[in-house]
Amino acid sequence: MIKVYGLKVSYFTGKLEAYLRYKEIPYEFCVATARHFQTILKEKTGAMQVPAVELEDGRWMTDTSPMIDWFEAQYPQAPILPADPVQAFLSRLIEDYADEWMWRPAMHYRWSFPSSAILLARRITDELAADVPGPGWVKRWRVRKRQYTNFVKNDGITEETRKQAERSYTRLLEILNPIFDSRAYLFGDRPTLADIGLMGPLFRHCSMDPDPAAIMREEAPAVMAWVYRLWNARASRLGDGMVDGVPDDILPLLREIGETHLEYLCANAAAWGAGEVQFGADIQGASYVGVPTSQYRVWCLEELQRHYEGLAEPAKAEVKTLLDGQGALEPLLRVGNSVSRYNEDDMVPFGPTSISVYPDVK
Repeated sequence: MIKVYGLKVSYFTGKLEAYLRYKEIPYEFCVATARHFQTILKEKTGAMQVPAVELEDGRWMTDTSPMIDWFEAQYPQAPILPADPVQAFLSRLIEDYADEWMWRPAMHYRWSFPSSAILLARRITDELAADVPGPGWVKRWRVRKRQYTNFVKNDGITEETRKQAERSYTRLLEILNPIFDSRAYLFGDRPTLADIGLMGPLFRHCSMDPDPAAIMREEAPAVMAWVYRLWNARASRLGDGMVDGVPDDILPLLREIGETHLEYLCANAAAWGAGEVQFGADIQGASYVGVPTSQYRVWCLEELQRHYEGLAEPAKAEVKTLLDGQGALEPLLRVGNSVSRYNEDDMVPFGPTSISVYPDVK
């Protein structure tokens, strides 16, 4: 049985657990304490982040997207990538948006609002810092300050941009609620990679943290139902019914991705190419400034471009038409030759990736 080291409040741990549960891959959950972060995880994966997976043969993995790709190759039954190549590409695009853009409003709602911040500081301290000596109130204060500083203040959330970040969340709910009122999952009767990706922000953060959960319950109950339907989903119990093509109700989500996530990825990649350690981006009229440039997110854009260019005709033509109609094609392809030099040794999800200064409790 594989071991999953993580936290029950963690963004990406929840995403990976939802996938493993759906695929019915047995695993043992292990609480990652501060000792694990500083020793085992850093030594074995090169990254102080969760989730980390220890395989039965002693190998270690981290980073949910390539981990899921690896698991899919080992467990090909009930694949989460649709057979339709257009749906498959859009699933990857939606997953990347959920991973790398929606975590921003998720972290903002968790750490900018006192009712959520106080609760989560206590829960993280009880799990992560259980083996750290010192008074509980000091540990909770340090966790709350660190998380707010690293994942809110230092990531461009200001008085000017917070409304845009909050709107990203409520807009996603507006798009998803009618979809999940009409069908179980984004593309039909069973989850795809797109659904699994959206579980990152919408499960452990937005459906459970007090402030965003209240919004979801009142304004998007069908999304709340989808979160727990997916948590309870098992591949052996679900049929194979999928919608034909790309439903019209997915199109507003593609436009939202183009206006937020892809614009952000372009600005980040341009800054990386120019050797800048910080950058700014105009997202739906809000000016984000002082955002740390991310090598990893340059790679994310490269991967999306690689999957797009790898599409065979006529699927590529269909994706081009869909994205272009929603203003998302141009930002997907705007920045070319942005060589990230990430994963040059093709080790991901195995081996060292990047070492965080602080434990990456998302």
